[in-house]
Amino acid sequence: MTEHTTTECLLFPDIFDRPVVAKFDHQQGSSDGGAILLKAANQRLGLTSALAACLQEERQPGKILHEIEELLTQRVMGIALGYEDANDAARLASDPVHKLLVGREPIDGEDLASQPTLSRFENAPDRKELFRLGEALADCVIERHRKRLHGRARRITIDLDPTDDPTHGQQQFTFFNRYYDCHCYLPVVCFLTFNDEVEQYLVAAVLRPGNVSGSCGAIGILRRLLRRLNAAFPGVVFRVRLDGGFAAPEVLEFLDRQPRMEYVVNLASNAVLDRLVEPAMRTARRLSKKSGETEHVYGQFRYKTKKTWKYKRRILCKAEVTRHPNRDPKDNPRFVITNMKQSPQWLYEEVYCQRGDLENRIKELHYGMEIGRTSCTSFWANQFRVLMTAAAYVLLQELRLRLARTDCARAQVSTLRERFLKLGVQVIATVRRVVLHLPQAFPYRDSFHRLALSLGAQTG
Repeated sequence: MTEHTTTECLLFPDIFDRPVVAKFDHQQGSSDGGAILLKAANQRLGLTSALAACLQEERQPGKILHEIEELLTQRVMGIALGYEDANDAARLASDPVHKLLVGREPIDGEDLASQPTLSRFENAPDRKELFRLGEALADCVIERHRKRLHGRARRITIDLDPTDDPTHGQQQFTFFNRYYDCHCYLPVVCFLTFNDEVEQYLVAAVLRPGNVSGSCGAIGILRRLLRRLNAAFPGVVFRVRLDGGFAAPEVLEFLDRQPRMEYVVNLASNAVLDRLVEPAMRTARRLSKKSGETEHVYGQFRYKTKKTWKYKRRILCKAEVTRHPNRDPKDNPRFVITNMKQSPQWLYEEVYCQRGDLENRIKELHYGMEIGRTSCTSFWANQFRVLMTAAAYVLLQELRLRLARTDCARAQVSTLRERFLKLGVQVIATVRRVVLHLPQAFPYRDSFHRLALSLGAQTG
């Protein structure tokens, strides 16, 4: 007997007043009934269609069972629903909702692609195609917000941040990174914030070898983004926020050359900076000793390196002395490079420190989307996985954007998935329509209804 003819059955004989039997035999059911929202969001953005157009079909026409857009959509939707590994395709190939997501008949349609087919698909794109995929992803995100804001924005904040992606095999270009103390890749992600909004929108994700410098590739990413953003939002002011890994001379010179550009960039401490901040540190030590609490003093000065900087730049300093119970006080000076003219305290606390929320977005990518599932041998296949994960995250961010002014407006993507996508459903397909029978006792039905209407659904 095969697994297709044997019904899995569980018996609970003594926990209720009568025996309870659980059978996995509902062939027209799915546990991802809310995924129709992802399909609607994808339709609005045109995301997977734009990405699929960047990939060339090199297979023999007579042997193609799964079109490129179907494969890409299957993979992106699977990642968004929490199935980040291609091995999950073996269990989801006949799922009626997943078939519906890629445009196939949910009941009678052919099964979706298998794991070997998806693995070949992931290893097929070359670096030129991946470059075009990254550009298409950015274009879709920027166009979405251009329409939302009608091409008008006062300021666009660009946050660029590296993160570690530990590896545990023989992946190409994985190296030991001393800072993270492991073998890893070092991907960089880029987010956009419009005006004074809270949400940071993913616009780029680039996988890098584990031994590159923090600033590697930053100028190329910024140059391409600025060109597209200038075209979409003429006359907008840009604000770039970077951590210390990006404080390379060539990055700072690039930022200085850009029109309507504000920037705040963290700068690592050195002997000269420590000497310049020492008067403020003495004041902070005196205040901390007097109050018994953590104290800090803000200041500024002009600074130029001996060889790498061509001119002096404005440096903000935060002279801080931290105190914790049962510990000695500790000096904690911090430095930020900027071309902005506001007060040091306001710039540090209201501009630079606000990039701290970026860590929450990166945690979502790691723990909500599993962007670190870069287990392919080929580096370019892993870059493809990163881009597909980024696309899935963009779809979930679209759902969150449409839940503004609700209690889910700031929910993590994993919470959105659990509340709105992971719904048991019975799929009934007829000649005239497909009906999804969702649970009547669904606690987030009102929010689901609102979300569906915002994505083009109609009451009926």
